[in-house]
Amino acid sequence: MAEKLEKVVKLMENIAPSYLAENWDNVGLQIGDNHKDINRILVALEATEAIIDEAILKNIDMIICHHPLIFKPVKNIKTDNPIGNLIYKLIKNDIALFCAHTNLDIAHGGTNDVLAQIFNIVDTKPLIKIDKERYFKLVVYVPKTHIENVRAAICSAGAGQIGMYSHCTFQTEGIGMFKPLEGTNPFIGTHGKIEAVEEYRLETIVPKEKLNSVVKMMLDAHPYEEVAYDLFTLNNSINQYGLGRVGKLIEPIKLAEFCQKIKEKLGMESIRFIGDSQKSIQKIGLCTGSGAEFIYDAYRLGCDCYITGDVKYHDAQYAASLGIAVIDAGHFETEHLVCKPLFKNLKEAIKENHYDMEVLLASNDMNPFQII
Repeated sequence: MAEKLEKVVKLMENIAPSYLAENWDNVGLQIGDNHKDINRILVALEATEAIIDEAILKNIDMIICHHPLIFKPVKNIKTDNPIGNLIYKLIKNDIALFCAHTNLDIAHGGTNDVLAQIFNIVDTKPLIKIDKERYFKLVVYVPKTHIENVRAAICSAGAGQIGMYSHCTFQTEGIGMFKPLEGTNPFIGTHGKIEAVEEYRLETIVPKEKLNSVVKMMLDAHPYEEVAYDLFTLNNSINQYGLGRVGKLIEPIKLAEFCQKIKEKLGMESIRFIGDSQKSIQKIGLCTGSGAEFIYDAYRLGCDCYITGDVKYHDAQYAASLGIAVIDAGHFETEHLVCKPLFKNLKEAIKENHYDMEVLLASNDMNPFQII
């Protein structure tokens, strides 16, 4: 049985929350109906004509990609315009389009983390820190018989996530006391009599953006007619998000040797770099896609080397003047690698939720550049 598109959107919100996206970006559902039935999903880097043709051939209902198709305001949808033609083709073939761009770059486990993992860069932190997430402490009192149901419900809605750890909760035993009054329908107890029930005080954290859905799930899973719970605003920063990553290699390596490793890992025929090829490097900065604007930030943080794509001539001159090595590993190459982990994560989320949908990994993503 097919599932509604809105359920896929919720899964993607857990993988790459849309509120993390840069203000200039355009992420989320770009084409489609939230109530559309979804049987097959195709994961790709971007919705090119080749990808859309692949989707049509494979009876795909929804494409999930990294690069947004619609960036600038659309004045018309005409088939003699490249973007208009792609939009027309998607609508004509009833294929929805969803994009996770800078939010997927910034999210834990997103493009930048994937790139760092491929190069065995450890102890990573954001290169450019942002502070967009606000948290609440949720405390709820639950009878012992329902503690696991309530915990599972709130965690499935996004509570209890700290960094790469999920289901982070704390519980203490106690006695809850109450007296059901006339007109109530108590799960436990008798009208007019004070009851003492063995309960747990269950507490966890909840990001502001997920608070409403977490509270709803908690109320649905809780057996009591009136649920006793508290919400406290937190001032501490729990999940530190940001663009790019800074970390270090386990062992120092010469720049030329590191370039060779990047070529092999990313399947590149050639690679451009700035710096002394025999220089020993260990502290590495990186930003997938087009991140030359952060060269100075990597230098300021003491990086020996910075990896990104789309490095222009004057960016290279600037890096040379700072004395920081820069490797242009390509826009396509540094971002396309996220498709496979995204495909895998989405498949696992669908399985966990017992949804009946199939996820496919696109085979027609192509780097527009060729080398002769």
